[in-house]
Amino acid sequence: MEKMIIPKSVFGLLGKQLDYSFSRAYFTEKFESLGLHDHVYRNFEIPSVGDLVRFRESVTYNSRLQTTNGVHEIVRGFNVTIPYKEAILPLLDHITPEAKTIGAVNTVVIEDNVWTGHNTDAYGFGKSLKPFAPITKNALILGTGGASKAIAYTLEALQIPYLKVSRNPDPIDDFTIDYKSLNKDLLALVGLIVNTTPLGTHPSIDTCAPIPYEHVNKHHVLYDLTYNPQNTLFMKKGAAQGARVTNGGAMLVHQAEKAWELWNM
Repeated sequence: MEKMIIPKSVFGLLGKQLDYSFSRAYFTEKFESLGLHDHVYRNFEIPSVGDLVRFRESVTYNSRLQTTNGVHEIVRGFNVTIPYKEAILPLLDHITPEAKTIGAVNTVVIEDNVWTGHNTDAYGFGKSLKPFAPITKNALILGTGGASKAIAYTLEALQIPYLKVSRNPDPIDDFTIDYKSLNKDLLALVGLIVNTTPLGTHPSIDTCAPIPYEHVNKHHVLYDLTYNPQNTLFMKKGAAQGARVTNGGAMLVHQAEKAWELWNM
């Protein structure tokens, strides 16, 4: 009787410059702990949007990839990180209502070559914010990329008013201001400051968002979505002023577990 070949289930992280990736180590350890020896998690380094399109085409055309040792592999889903959380949208067959409202996708489920986009960042952020509740003042979101959209969505759900801060704010967007607008009076109205920019991420650990840290105090929570390094310059400057600080580690765990749930529905 011919030996049945069990396909290997492939998951991964799609993005650019992924050496710092939390996801591969997290899911590799998870698969080992669950005894899922037919599961593997890889980094898919995508240099450009054009290569993103080719990645979709290759996975669709080769729904069963074959390795050099003859083991069949099926790509079942992947996470999406900077800078493709928005660029991935046109390549998807379906987008959940929540992800569509947010305008960004960080988790893709593949079933019968149908790609469905989800956003688990909002879920992860909401869960990780609970230890700091209640936040009774306004929030600032530093940055306007894909990650900032999930943060804004969550803050709206929690009924926490916010402003976005950008180096180049859209002049017709009344809810986005530039960094030069940040001063003592404005920060006195703020309880939460969330950094969604890549500033401070390894290897550029000596950078941070240009906010007036001298006006930060014990009434502020500084939340950095960056998790490598664990204690960013943004966090260090906030802590030096007495603020409570945290990185994106807890959010990553919560969003990863939500992604795992979606891949196994």
